[in-house]
Amino acid sequence: MDYVPNTEGNKEKMLHEMRISSFEPLLEGIPRTLRNFSLTLPHGLSEPQVLKSLKYLSEKNTNTDQCISFLGAGAYEHYIPSLVDHLALRSEFYTCYTPYQPEVSQGTLQAIYEFQSLMCELTHMDVANASMYDGSTAFAEAALLSIRLKGKNKIICSRATHPEYRQVLRTYLKGMHTEILEIGTPDGVTDMDQLEEAIDDNTAAVLIQNPNFFGCIEDMDALSQITHRHDTLFVACVNPISLGILKPPGEYDADIAVGEAQVLGNYLNYGGPYLGFFTVKKEFLRKIPGRIAGETVDHRGARCFVLTLQAREQHIRREKATSNICTNQALLALRACIYLCTLGKKGLTELSLLNIQKSHYTYERLCTLDMLEPTFKQSFFNEFTIKSKGALSIRKINEHLIKKGIVGGLELSEYYPELANSMLLCVTETKTKESIDRLIAELTNL
Repeated sequence: MDYVPNTEGNKEKMLHEMRISSFEPLLEGIPRTLRNFSLTLPHGLSEPQVLKSLKYLSEKNTNTDQCISFLGAGAYEHYIPSLVDHLALRSEFYTCYTPYQPEVSQGTLQAIYEFQSLMCELTHMDVANASMYDGSTAFAEAALLSIRLKGKNKIICSRATHPEYRQVLRTYLKGMHTEILEIGTPDGVTDMDQLEEAIDDNTAAVLIQNPNFFGCIEDMDALSQITHRHDTLFVACVNPISLGILKPPGEYDADIAVGEAQVLGNYLNYGGPYLGFFTVKKEFLRKIPGRIAGETVDHRGARCFVLTLQAREQHIRREKATSNICTNQALLALRACIYLCTLGKKGLTELSLLNIQKSHYTYERLCTLDMLEPTFKQSFFNEFTIKSKGALSIRKINEHLIKKGIVGGLELSEYYPELANSMLLCVTETKTKESIDRLIAELTNL
C-alpha cells in the first residue's frame, strides 16, 4: 500500500476500525498471480532522450500531411484557417474548464453562447445546447429526449445511419425496454414504403442521417411528413458543412437536429476529442441534455453571460435530470465559432460547392475505370460508394493504394455484409485535381 498517502498511524487506525490485523484479507478476492508482479520499468531518461523517444514513437503514425487520404465515414479532413489556431490556442482559452463561476468565466460563457447562436443559425432551429461529447452521443440523446417527451418506447432508425451511431444508440437504450427498428436502404436511401409500414402510434421518433452514411442525400421533406402524420418526432442528423448548400433541418420541420461538429475548425486528432451539437424547437427547451449559456445583465446593467440551464444530476435532483452528459467541449466549440466566423455565409456556401465539385469529379473519373462501378446511383455531397466489378477485391485495392501513399475508402463489408465489394470514399476541398488524378492513375496501373 505504499502508493496510498497515509502514515503508518493512519493505516493502523483504519485496520483497527475494520477489526483486521492487515490489509491482506481485503485482497483475498484478487488472485495472487495478479498481485505478485513487477512493473520492470526502464531507468529514467534525460529530457533530450525523452523527446527523441517520443518523436520516434509519433513517427510510427501516418497523418494527412504524409499521405493523400480519401477516408471519411464520420471524421473529415478540412482546411482550417490559421486564424483558428492563432486565437483558440491562447492560454486563457485552452486551459479553462467548466464555467461554474460566471464572474470569472465570461470569456468561456460567451464562446459557448456564440456557438449556440451559430448552430441555431446554421440549422434554422430555435435552441442549441453545448457540451455534447460527439455526433454519436448527440444522436442517442435525441432518442432519449423523444422517449421522455412522447412517453413511447419505439425508435425507428434508418440503416443508412452511421453504424457506430446506431451502436451507441443501442447501448444508450439497452436498459430502457425500448424497441429499435431499423429501416432498410436497398437503393442507398431510406425505404419510404418500409417506413410507412413500420411507423405507428407507439413510435417516439424517427432518426435519419443526411447525407447518410453512404453519402447519399435523403428526401428529408418526405420523411418528415411521413413521421409527423403519426405524432412522432423527426430527428435529423446532419453534416454542418453540407448546410452551406443543402436545406437546413428547420426548413423541413425537424423537431431535433444533431450532428458532429468536428468538421468546423477541428482536426482529425486521431479520432478525438470531437464536438457534438444538439438543436431543438423552442418547446423542447427544458428537455434537452447538457447546458445552455444565456445572455443577461449584471447589477450595473452591463451585458454578461451565465449558465441559464444545467439539466444534469450534478446540478438538479436526479429524478429531474435529463442526462448524465457532463463534459465541457468549450475549446472545440470556440474553434467552431472562429471557423464559421472566418468563413462567413458566403464562404460556407463556396466551401460546400468545392466539396460537391471535387467529389463529383472524382466519382466521374472513377466510373470511367473498367474495374469500378457505382454502388448506388443517388445524389451525394462529398462522399460516395463505389464497388469493384472484377476479381480484384476492395481490400487488395486499398493495400495497393497505401503502398503508394494514398489512403483509400472505407471497406463496407464489416458493417454491411451485402456490400462486401464496396467502399466509401470522401473528397473534400483539401484534395487538389493533381491528387485526384494521382488516385486514378494508381488505380489504372493496378
